[in-house]
Amino acid sequence: MKAVVSIIMGSASDLPVMEKAAQLLNEFEIPFEMLALSAHRTPEEVETFAKNAQVNGIEVIIAAAGMAAHLPGVIASMTVVPVIGVPISASLDGIDALLAIVQMPPGIPVATVGINGSLNAAILAVQILAAKDVALQKKLADYKQNLRQKIVKANTELAAVKYPYKTN
Repeated sequence: MKAVVSIIMGSASDLPVMEKAAQLLNEFEIPFEMLALSAHRTPEEVETFAKNAQVNGIEVIIAAAGMAAHLPGVIASMTVVPVIGVPISASLDGIDALLAIVQMPPGIPVATVGINGSLNAAILAVQILAAKDVALQKKLADYKQNLRQKIVKANTELAAVKYPYKTN
């Protein structure tokens, strides 16, 4: 089994946030790898990873970083593989990381999800992969239908909640 998605984080301390991405990729049976790489502490390793990602079979990179949050952009600058940035709330409630990731210069796009939004990053990665995989498209459609069913069920349960002034 060879990874097609890389989950990259600035340090192992990002794992509690990034586990949601790993769990979803696992649920979809998409082979992935998880690595800790730092744009500031291991720049040579980041460069080696980014420049070899495509030849190594990686089709989507999910890169998480907090604070200065350079990792997703640095990776994107050295590969043609789509990069999805996940801002981590490490300081300033994650606003610093969000702005650092989303404000990329022209020619170096990084798709950016919300702060600590690794689940959405994984769903976006699945959507990218599903563009050329009919079986994965079906799994994704089923997943989204299940999300819809959860809301339908929630509304049924909320309808049973009674208050004197509740009208529905």
